[in-house]
Amino acid sequence: MIHDLVVLFDVDNTLVDNDSVQADMRDHLASNYGPEARDRYFEIIEELRKSLGYVDYLGALERFRMEKLHDPRILRMASWLVDYPFSKRLYPGALDAVAHAGTCGRTAILSDGDAVFQPRKVERSGLWEAFNNNVLVFVHKEEELEVVERFYPAKHYILIDDKLRILTAVKRAWGRKVTTIFARQGHYATDAVTLATLPPADIAIDRIGELVTIDLSSFGKS
Repeated sequence: MIHDLVVLFDVDNTLVDNDSVQADMRDHLASNYGPEARDRYFEIIEELRKSLGYVDYLGALERFRMEKLHDPRILRMASWLVDYPFSKRLYPGALDAVAHAGTCGRTAILSDGDAVFQPRKVERSGLWEAFNNNVLVFVHKEEELEVVERFYPAKHYILIDDKLRILTAVKRAWGRKVTTIFARQGHYATDAVTLATLPPADIAIDRIGELVTIDLSSFGKS
């Protein structure tokens, strides 16, 4: 079945306040393992992000464990990560935005991330249920658009994301077939260099909750 409209949502800093999640993580690590352990763990995260293209929290933890193999406290770090209450970090109005989009077309998550922690985040936040199991997680989602079309064929797409880089890449690939919406939330969305060098999205909103004021069903009809 080809849908008239499919609305694709990013997760981190689009629906979930991931900057605040990381701040909580930093506080937890500093309080329980010390500032040195906190700083080293986030150094590893950044090293992996550069090589993998996404943030691999559990992969970073495995590498950090190898450096601290004889510290039994490290074994408790994974529990904090996988049990984190992500539902409390949903942006205000996030679920209303998803519900609103659902009245205009089919909705799905299109996220980057690893195969364990990112799905866990989607589930623990309540988003898996809100999207009725329509969840896609890739390493580089902008390179998987043919797969997206196979799972969710549509005459027109809307992509909502906090990364202008992703929105630009998808716009170049899909052209008029997609309407891009820039959610100006989180540190990526306020990066001055990115904002100065990339073209603007079709629409920009300051908060995901603003999506309910937009008639999404009107896009792609012209």
